[in-house]
Amino acid sequence: MSRCATVSRSLDEPVLGTAATATTWLLLEQPGPWGVKALTSSHLDPAVGRALEEAAEGTGVRVALIRRPGRHADPGRPAIRQVYAAHTVPGRVWLHGATTRDPRALLRLDFAALGAGDHRSFAAALDGSPHTGDPLALVCTNGKRDRCCALLGRTLATELAASGVRGVWEVTHLGGHRFAPTVLVLPYGYAYGRAEAHTVKEALHGVQEGRVVVEGCRGCSAWERPGQAAELAVRSAADEYRAGVLSVLRTEGAAPRWEITVGHDDGRRWRVTVAQGTSLPPRPESCGATVLGAPARMDVVALREVRRTALAS
Repeated sequence: MSRCATVSRSLDEPVLGTAATATTWLLLEQPGPWGVKALTSSHLDPAVGRALEEAAEGTGVRVALIRRPGRHADPGRPAIRQVYAAHTVPGRVWLHGATTRDPRALLRLDFAALGAGDHRSFAAALDGSPHTGDPLALVCTNGKRDRCCALLGRTLATELAASGVRGVWEVTHLGGHRFAPTVLVLPYGYAYGRAEAHTVKEALHGVQEGRVVVEGCRGCSAWERPGQAAELAVRSAADEYRAGVLSVLRTEGAAPRWEITVGHDDGRRWRVTVAQGTSLPPRPESCGATVLGAPARMDVVALREVRRTALAS
């Protein structure tokens, strides 16, 4: 069977509105091999991994493992691990870092507060502080989840690191194997599909300039998928690429059709109609799939700027 990413690319499946959703990302360094469910199938103590999954459930926090690009010989348990937490909701974006000798320290975090954008428990539990280095590019490389992530993701991560790009990490799972290589850029939380080195470099440069690169963008993880599609559509329609100035203010309706209100810091508002379609013909949604699927797609079918009085009516 052909690789899922090859088939998706050949069918020109849109990546719009396909990013994983999380208001806050919590990242723990874990070198060595990763299994399908990496939090409980790596050299991280599986009891700690299960406890982290349970603590994060329903809070808006997504926990993932990261490792440096390169060969992944089994190094045993590292003495010191890097930890990051990033909140991605526009207007309250932050990225903090810390180190720890004991991953169990992460269980002292207030996950509900982290999901809501409060970083105080990260400072208290881990002595964390604002990250002052380069923005982060997380490349999905978990081959146990999907071979496309291993073959394409590792190649991209290695290329970026070899060319001197700083802030590059491999990450366990970002969803959307068929869009490999997939990349998440922090702190703003925009995800990219079928990413190439030049796109990632431009996205990282954009973060430093406070702007969003929309080429190959799947969406911002702060929003549910209809909101991701709506926000990116407004960016293109309004020629507005500054980070942090657009927010999803309201989502009305349910699948397969939503009315999304997107707002600008300057007071402008847009109403965007997003419809859930079906990607045809059926294709493998992952390389491990035993049957073909017809994945959902987010189609922007209408977009108009509206006045405040129209919104109130």
